[in-house]
Amino acid sequence: AITSIERMHSLEMLPQEKSMITSEECRVDKSWPKKGELVFDNVSLRYRPGLPLSLDGLSFTIKHGQRVAVVGRTGAGKSTLTTALFRLVEVEEGMISLDDVDLCILGLSDVRGRRNGMFILPQDPAVFSGTIRSNLDPFLVHSDEELIRALELVKFPHKLLNEAVEEGGGNFSAGEKQLLCLARAMLANPRLLVLDEATSSCDRETDSSVQQMLRSEFPDTTLLTIAHRLDTIIDYDVVIVMENGRVAEMGSPRDLLSSSGIFTDMVNATGPESAAQLKLLVN
Repeated sequence: AITSIERMHSLEMLPQEKSMITSEECRVDKSWPKKGELVFDNVSLRYRPGLPLSLDGLSFTIKHGQRVAVVGRTGAGKSTLTTALFRLVEVEEGMISLDDVDLCILGLSDVRGRRNGMFILPQDPAVFSGTIRSNLDPFLVHSDEELIRALELVKFPHKLLNEAVEEGGGNFSAGEKQLLCLARAMLANPRLLVLDEATSSCDRETDSSVQQMLRSEFPDTTLLTIAHRLDTIIDYDVVIVMENGRVAEMGSPRDLLSSSGIFTDMVNATGPESAAQLKLLVN
């Protein structure tokens, strides 16, 4: 009994998330966001008091429709960027705004669940027990034709909408689960789409076809990709190189490769043949 009481007390002491509902005075127009322009302004974040900063004065601006890749060595703060964006951990300093709206003043349902708002494809895909249909369209707002088209565009091998999906997608491969989540993102039609190493479980051919599909099917969507393969983001508009929770370099792949720096070192580290091919692609 004592153990149960201690457990209940520890749960009560856990930090609570902020409100899911946006207060009346902070309500935004139903059409927000319209463009998907993202600004990080001097953002700092640490996971717990006493720990070092994981983001340390992070600042950058992403314009409407840009395809932006975030790269960096392990521990640079790439995935923490998405943690801050979706307010899984609240920032310590600074501001994150989407289309000139400070995300910190909104309820979490507007930050994470607003229709045509922000959508994230995480490294570990969220797949639920049910059917392919219920995973793609849990709120039943799309036609069968729309669901099947999304599956075809991402080259998902299973096309039967009523096919069963086991808990956690246990009857699908890791790559198939990623493609299913990508089809879900297509149907959401977000203004800002975030890929956090989302194709890391896919082979290179599938990864390449996914990138091509993103270019053709999301022309008005701002794309932020936490990248693990340089060859799939070498034609992006902007590359942000992170180091120690800050922007170390930022610019087009061509501009970054025109001078020695971290991005150039990362390209060269892929090997002479691969590096030569990557440099050829930006020229």
